[in-house]
Amino acid sequence: MLTIGAHLSSSKGYTAMLRQAKEIGANTFQFFTRNPRGGSAKAIDEKDIEHFIALMKAEEFPVILAHAPYTLNCCSAKPETREFALNTFADDLRRMEYTPNQLYNFHPGSHVGQGEDVGIQLIADTLNKVLFPDMTTTVLLETMAGKGSEIGKTFEQLKAIIDKTQLDEKLGVCLDTCHVHDAGYDIVNNLDGVLDEFDRIIGIDRLKAVHLNDSKNPIASHKDRHEKIGDGYIGMEAFERIINHPLLKDLPFFLETPNELDGYEKEISLLRNLYRN
Repeated sequence: MLTIGAHLSSSKGYTAMLRQAKEIGANTFQFFTRNPRGGSAKAIDEKDIEHFIALMKAEEFPVILAHAPYTLNCCSAKPETREFALNTFADDLRRMEYTPNQLYNFHPGSHVGQGEDVGIQLIADTLNKVLFPDMTTTVLLETMAGKGSEIGKTFEQLKAIIDKTQLDEKLGVCLDTCHVHDAGYDIVNNLDGVLDEFDRIIGIDRLKAVHLNDSKNPIASHKDRHEKIGDGYIGMEAFERIINHPLLKDLPFFLETPNELDGYEKEISLLRNLYRN
C-alpha cells in the first residue's frame, strides 16, 4: 500500500490532523512541531495524544513525520541562534516521546560563511547533545538544495554529519525530490544512479522518508522552490518512477507542494492511481 500524506496544520491537535488526513485520502501526515518561524510550542494535551495513538492504530497509519521549525539552525554563526536551536531541538525530542516510534525531520542548517567543515561539526555537536540512548524517535537529516550556505546539498555532507554523531543509530535521511533535483542529482533521467550513489555514500537503509515536491527550476539551480506534482521540471513520469521504485515504494511519502487541502487531495488520488502494489 502507498503510504502518503501532506503537510497539515497542527493548531487543533494530533487527532484533528489524523481525521483531516483521512478526509483527503491520506494514511500519514507531516506537521510542524511549533511555529515554523518562531519558537513557541503548544502545551502537550495528553488526552488528545492518547486518543490519537488509539486512532492511529485503528486507522492503520504506520508512521507520522514531525518537522522542526525553519528557525532551527544548528550551525549558525551566531551563538544565540545555535543556543536556540539546541534548546528547541532538545525540547522537541522530549515531546516526541509522547508519540513513540515516529520520525522527526530537520534542515541541517546554513554555515553563513564559516565554511562547510565548521558547519558540519556544529551540526554534529548539537546532535551529540540532544540525542539520548532510550529515545524512540528517528531523527532525519533532510537533503537540501544548496541555496546560499546550506549544509546537506550533497550526500557526502550528510554522511559526514552522521559519522560525527555518537548515537548515529538514531539518525536517518529524508530525501526531498525538489531539493535533490535542485542540488544537481538527476532523479528524472537517472533515478537508479542517484539511489546507487546514496547507497554507496550513506547506505540505503538510512533512507526513511521522501518529501514529494516538483521543482519550479531546472536541475542544479540551487533555488528550492516547490511546485505542484507534474507541473515542474521533475514531471509526472519521474514521480511515477519514484513512488514505484523498489527501493522507495515502501517508504512514507509526504507532499509539501504549494496547495490547499483540496489540492493535496487531488495529488494523493493521482499518485495512488499511479502506484503499483
